[in-house]
Amino acid sequence: MLRTLHVLFVLVFLACSVRGKSARPHILFILADDFGYNDIGYHGSEIKTPNLDKLAGEGIKLENYYVQPICTPTRSQLMSGRYQIHTGLQHGIIWPSQPNGLPLDSPLLPQKMKEAGYSTHAVGKWHLGFYKKEYLPTSRGFDSYFGYLTGSEDYYSHHRCYGRMCGTDLRDDTAPANFSGVYSTHLFTQRAADIVKKHNTDQPLFLYLPFQSVHAPLQVPEKYIQPYLHIKDKHRRTYAGMVSAMDDAIGNLTEVFKQKGMWDNTLLVFSTDNGGQIHEGGNNYPLRGWKASLWEGGMHGVGFVHGQMLKRKGVVSKDLMHVTDWFPTLVSLAGGNLNGTKPLDGVDQWKTLSEGLAVNPRKTILHNIDPRFRPVGLKLPNSPFDNRIRAALRMGDWKLITGNPGNGSWVPPPYMNSWHLEAENPSSKKNIWLFNITADPYEHNDVSNTMPHVVMQMLGLLAEYNDTAVPCRFPPEDPKADPKYHGGYWGPWQ
Repeated sequence: MLRTLHVLFVLVFLACSVRGKSARPHILFILADDFGYNDIGYHGSEIKTPNLDKLAGEGIKLENYYVQPICTPTRSQLMSGRYQIHTGLQHGIIWPSQPNGLPLDSPLLPQKMKEAGYSTHAVGKWHLGFYKKEYLPTSRGFDSYFGYLTGSEDYYSHHRCYGRMCGTDLRDDTAPANFSGVYSTHLFTQRAADIVKKHNTDQPLFLYLPFQSVHAPLQVPEKYIQPYLHIKDKHRRTYAGMVSAMDDAIGNLTEVFKQKGMWDNTLLVFSTDNGGQIHEGGNNYPLRGWKASLWEGGMHGVGFVHGQMLKRKGVVSKDLMHVTDWFPTLVSLAGGNLNGTKPLDGVDQWKTLSEGLAVNPRKTILHNIDPRFRPVGLKLPNSPFDNRIRAALRMGDWKLITGNPGNGSWVPPPYMNSWHLEAENPSSKKNIWLFNITADPYEHNDVSNTMPHVVMQMLGLLAEYNDTAVPCRFPPEDPKADPKYHGGYWGPWQ
């Protein structure tokens, strides 16, 4: 009798364990490229995004959410949970011929997800270094990878020129791939769909889908441009079609999750990597500035989450959140741990997101400190931080910018037929701005002269952050990276 009870107990325990394991959510993380604040329907855009609007409306719209102003920094912070100043990637992006990459000294998000028992797959843009095989996605926690390694390329030929170096940039795991003629949005969506269709649902899935869309070059099948023929600006018209193609693809992929029976247990995270590039059709109005700037238009990101496991739905979150937060948040949700990581700058936001509880409320975000950017103006007397250096910091309601923040124009979409230019004079030596970003989200009212005590407090905080910074990694370009030495493909060369 006792033996029978023991066997029953073991069977029940195992059943509960299996049930608990399979109940962990699948996670689909979609990262758009150069997708502007004014490029999604629910922000009042003239571009139609019905699938994204529906998903965001049923989930949680993140309206106090920050990314980085350019590609590599956002991706590095998403994957590592650490600020740029702590990985040495605080200046620019990783260029195709640079022997550079996100350091190997701390596990990445997919490695921690894999430790937690997840099947991990990446489809799309990498842009975190590839000069050695150790830096490739399949060496950093992904079971499979299909996509391109550099920062941009042709959507159809998947060909990339960088100066005089030209080659195809497409990999299937570590092997060169050839899908010339297939539009990347469709190519990547089909590969993601195939992964879902073949997935063993007894195991939780982590699928990272960093689209090429909607980064330049401006290319899209003609059928997606047809609804936007009324847009006179050619760049904006093509860009709008590219957004629609991405929106369509996301709708199709969610249907595959539903057909597989996985959708009700899937958390979808959607994020841009930075603000829109106004010279390539993107728009961030009414935010100030654009891609690569420290103004809100460069880094106040479009983002939302969707999933049945959220305890609140159909709401707008104004809780302060940063792209580094996804690392501990998703690892926690997956039932994993943070053992072995270097100190993280991200915080676990799950209870804040799901329940609206300010358990780990963020009060500060270091947007960046870039020591390689050309200094501007004079140092403020008695300043604890060299305010000539390009930097930006969020502290509560306040945002401080120092050095050269980039163009500070407010650029309306083309249909408004106006250009509101209020950038600083290029010869200006001004190098400090302070905004109450909660009361003044569009950065019209610089109060640095009237709130000197706040300026000094935030300069002190910048100095504290700067004391923890590691040296900047920005090596010279290596001619051995040329694809002509590697079968005509971009790939590892050391």
